[in-house]
Amino acid sequence: MRTGHPAQRRAAAAASGTSRTSESSRSSDAPRASGADGVAPARAQRGAGDAPEFVAGRNAVVESLQARVPAAALYVGARTARDERISEAVKLAADRGVPVLEAGAAELDRLTGGAVHQGLALRVRAYDYAHPDDLLARAADAGQAPLIAALDGVTDPRNLGAIVRSAAAFGAHGVVVPARRGAGVTAGAWKASAGALARVPVARAANLTRALQSYRDAGVFVAGLDAAGDTVLRDLDLATSPLVLVTGSEGRGLSRIVAQSCDVLVRIPIAAASESLNAGVAAGIALYEVATIRSRLPLHSRPV
Repeated sequence: MRTGHPAQRRAAAAASGTSRTSESSRSSDAPRASGADGVAPARAQRGAGDAPEFVAGRNAVVESLQARVPAAALYVGARTARDERISEAVKLAADRGVPVLEAGAAELDRLTGGAVHQGLALRVRAYDYAHPDDLLARAADAGQAPLIAALDGVTDPRNLGAIVRSAAAFGAHGVVVPARRGAGVTAGAWKASAGALARVPVARAANLTRALQSYRDAGVFVAGLDAAGDTVLRDLDLATSPLVLVTGSEGRGLSRIVAQSCDVLVRIPIAAASESLNAGVAAGIALYEVATIRSRLPLHSRPV
């Protein structure tokens, strides 16, 4: 951790892929950061997944390391008073082979985009997204009918993580998210997935509507979750067919163009019409219902 030591320089190069440059020559564009309470500061970009993300703050960093969020480097303030959380973060990082680097307060401010870092920041590795077609190939390799979850306008990474966790539990072959206006795989998504992101791929579509149409062209039916849908989820005949389940945002639901791209709109019956379900909860219920319907079929008649 001593600045200038050859081992420290090698660790820095391994973490960033390049040798460290002077503060004046670095870009002024700040990467995303999660604050000390685990929430991204207002000026930090969220969810794109194509630039480094930093988790800032002692509790948030320790929780991320405990959740085995893939990390590239742990940055520790040069003049930071050490406490149990910092010592725990350093030990967790060392146990997982994550480089531990010393950084000044100004550098930590720049890296975290001004978040309250408390002298501790964790750089999360950028997620390697799959292509939507890869999910069909994954189902074919398993000899199973495709079951895919797609998200339309779901912007909370924690909902994405919860949906990936449900996808893993109920045998889905992956999750599709839009490249824009939707949550991406962040540290928050990793934590919410409880490790399921290491087992279930997330694909990113440049245009979700075109991706859904491509699935339809490949013989996969598309069912959208909609409170006003004509079909009750448990009565969905298409559950036994190759299927994509589309979940919209909690507030606005499915966008008009995505709803028009669906073969059928299905609803989850709830006791009070005035109530609504969280997107992660709704997707989990839908995946469970489809898995239950499929499990009732004799093995020889299950779709492939």
